[in-house]
Amino acid sequence: MHYNKQRVNQSSKQAWVDNNLFLNMASVNKDLVKERKSATFDKELLTEILYNGKEGVKRRRYLQNIAIQDPYLKSLTPWWNRDRETHYDIALKKAVYLNQLMEKMNITAPIDMFILREAAACQENNPLGLHQVMFIPTIEKQGTKEQIEKFLPPARAMKYIGTYAQTELGHGTFIRGLETTATYDPKTEEFIINSPTLTSMKYWPGSLGKTSNHVILMAQLHSQGKNHGIHAFVVQIRSLEDHRPLPGITVGDIGNKLGYEGMDNGFLMFNNVRVPRDAMLMRYSRVERDGTYVPPKNAKIAYGSMVFIRAMIVGDMGRSLAQASVIAIRYSAVRRQTEIRPGGEEPQVIDYQTQQEKLFPLLAASYAYIFMGYHMAVEYFRVTAEIERGNMEEMQSLHALAAGLKALSSDLASSGVDRLRVSCGGHGYSLASGLPKIFTNITPAMTYEGENTVMYLQCARYLIKMYAQVASGQQLSGFISYLSNKPRPHSGVNEALKLEDLIELYEHAASRLIQGVAMKMQSLMKSGKPEEVARNMCSVQMVQASKMHSAAYVVRTFAMTIQAKVTDPNLAKVMTTLCQVFAVDGILQKTGYFLMDGFLSGKQAQMLAERQMALFAEIRPNAVALVDAFDYPDEVLQSCLGRYDGNVYEALFEYAKNSPLNKADVLPSYHTVLKPLIQGESSAPAARL
Repeated sequence: MHYNKQRVNQSSKQAWVDNNLFLNMASVNKDLVKERKSATFDKELLTEILYNGKEGVKRRRYLQNIAIQDPYLKSLTPWWNRDRETHYDIALKKAVYLNQLMEKMNITAPIDMFILREAAACQENNPLGLHQVMFIPTIEKQGTKEQIEKFLPPARAMKYIGTYAQTELGHGTFIRGLETTATYDPKTEEFIINSPTLTSMKYWPGSLGKTSNHVILMAQLHSQGKNHGIHAFVVQIRSLEDHRPLPGITVGDIGNKLGYEGMDNGFLMFNNVRVPRDAMLMRYSRVERDGTYVPPKNAKIAYGSMVFIRAMIVGDMGRSLAQASVIAIRYSAVRRQTEIRPGGEEPQVIDYQTQQEKLFPLLAASYAYIFMGYHMAVEYFRVTAEIERGNMEEMQSLHALAAGLKALSSDLASSGVDRLRVSCGGHGYSLASGLPKIFTNITPAMTYEGENTVMYLQCARYLIKMYAQVASGQQLSGFISYLSNKPRPHSGVNEALKLEDLIELYEHAASRLIQGVAMKMQSLMKSGKPEEVARNMCSVQMVQASKMHSAAYVVRTFAMTIQAKVTDPNLAKVMTTLCQVFAVDGILQKTGYFLMDGFLSGKQAQMLAERQMALFAEIRPNAVALVDAFDYPDEVLQSCLGRYDGNVYEALFEYAKNSPLNKADVLPSYHTVLKPLIQGESSAPAARL
């Protein structure tokens, strides 16, 4: 293979892009040239902050170029012209090819692997992904030394290809309610696995339908006549010789979905399938040979893999929102629409304040959640390192943080990407825009790895527990420490919009909502309501409190990142404005929660609404540079509207000409349907009234 190393050594990456997807245009749209000249900061400095310095950016571009220039990857059918079977086939080919390529190049760092995969298959599914991020890590985290030695070598060699089989037809987020059973038989030292009901069928796990030959199975463990709850088992489901389902196994693909065309989400049923005793992952709990059950020290330790995925979703949502922002903002700078004065030049769409109100808060949110994603990764690995050393103190707080932020980020990204799609007008509806691809790939995050409402409620239960500690006089630390703060009577926020004042606004609102729901629950229980009934009667308020707490954490992290990483004064000014846009938009979206106790006055709320328009004006000259800094080549974005050179209309025409319906001027349906209709005849059956 020969890679273009020139791309690594130049300072302005996008000038190197040879767009092989649509057209190779030598010229750049004059409006985009003007936009880039108007920037008040060095966008390369921001790119370096996003991607771990100069060396990180250089490495990222080098790896992107490997994928972009690879002849095999370039030869595969473009994603917009694939049927379902082709989507899966190409997704699998890409996954296998990239694994082989990374092995050949000795690429082992997770960040390098992510960059290469993103460049080769951006917003496309990886049928081997769950094997790498769920199957193997679960064995590593929950297996004994002997089980790790047994299962990991064939898993790493891709002889065992696995997924994580948890969700059932009748149960998703409520893990305790799963119905699949694993009953221990001490006579044979085996577990007997069954799907006792239709609703116990495993349903939705990715890579299950056609790819995996093993699963991590989450099932109710029964031994000595007792149910010991959900535990993880390594179970083979398909033959290693011909990939056919093993006896007692019913497995297949669940069919077409809104998106995820390349992923074989599947169903799975068991009928008295026997597996050896050591199929149960026994690092933290175990079943002895005679059936004696030894419980874990902490029952939630088995949920570590899910917490990891939830933590990583936050950054994924930020990156997806960033890609959509690149497309919508570049297109809005190129698109001219509706003369303001008769006979005058049509203005750029991005100059309309109504368009800025659609674009700029989501641009700011992209940065907020990318930074939040980095922070979550650091927190996850820090806390799990403590757990490995036997320190469980922060496990609950990490679980709550990951649950709340997973829900908040995916809610925002799903609605935000669709809002950006609509901001592109009719062309946003076309697959050529690249926006439907992003939307359909990320919107499932609202329900997978924990349905969002349930995630908010899980976070809220922790918050109420922490408030109870404050009420008893304890001083809290960490991300929840603001609950211990003594509230001030009025907010100090003014037109300067100091970030510390905005943070205080969010934390005050969160604290008040948490206190309110905690006191309401306490009152209901004192009146005789059982705890579960009281909780349901407070559940809407719990969700509100969880959302506000999570949003406060994102605002604080955004501000802290600017303070810690941005040293250039010009860039610091732009990023501070972005943070202000993000925070103010969130306040204006939920003004009532900030006004309720008078901490924020109506006059201050009006000031924030007026300042928001001024903030948009400050962002306007830097909007294109801010999306350029995300550093996504055209080949990665695959969008006619988001092209770096702005030649969107030429690209749209080229896309249209390549429609499968244009392979012939006259289709067979003309002869069988249209021609008889035009000539007054019809070969179709007569309509029946």
